[in-house]
Amino acid sequence: MRSLFVSHGSPTLIVDDCPARDFLVGLGATIERPTAILCISAHWETEVPTVSAAPHPETIHDFYGFPDPLYRLRYAPPGAPELAARVLELLGESGFSGALDPARGLDHGAWAPLKLVYPDADIPVTQLSIQHQLGPAHHLRVGQALAPLRDEGVLVLASGSLTHNLQEVMTEFRADRPGAPAPAWAREFDQWVDTTITEGRSTELAAYRERAPYAARAHPRDEHLLPLLVAAGVGGARGGRRLHASFTFGSLSMGAFAFPE
Repeated sequence: MRSLFVSHGSPTLIVDDCPARDFLVGLGATIERPTAILCISAHWETEVPTVSAAPHPETIHDFYGFPDPLYRLRYAPPGAPELAARVLELLGESGFSGALDPARGLDHGAWAPLKLVYPDADIPVTQLSIQHQLGPAHHLRVGQALAPLRDEGVLVLASGSLTHNLQEVMTEFRADRPGAPAPAWAREFDQWVDTTITEGRSTELAAYRERAPYAARAHPRDEHLLPLLVAAGVGGARGGRRLHASFTFGSLSMGAFAFPE
């Protein structure tokens, strides 16, 4: 199995008519069907890597001020407690302290793309948290620790956003300018990530705050890029391949990648 990174964008992605939604709807048919899915979302932060062992994960609507129909959506796959235990085992073998959460459900960073990719909700799913305070290199190492899952039929699906500056979205995006190009800073950051991943420079990717153009503008806070580092670590040193490129709401890159290439 290749590990994947997808950008989940706004909670409205699941109903929006946009290229990123079309890509996710067709993604499941292009990859081998997994036995289980480990999702790493930008929306679950803990002190140490924590895995959900919920047998029936609930749908968490962790967003505010959106249309009512979004709050009625549910995604109810079986949980994956055995996979959760395996993830904790692999993390321990690589020296990470980890934890199990017996009740954690799936936040919208997990269930929204999954509902588009696997709408039948018939594949067991569990979720792994991120540790924003520990930075990108930590998440690359977490991914490297989980690499054996690729040979066990597990899809590691990392979900975040290739650019994520909501202040820029609110100040730059204009609804009366459909089809307007993304701002130059967002396109330059997006291209730098693409080149770095394609060339297999994962160490440089982990140092993106110092290396990438407009890094702080693209990600005032790291949490939406950290899942990408996990996916890159799972994929190994060969680099990755871009699966999708588009922007939404002006400067939100909806880029997606597979690892290894």
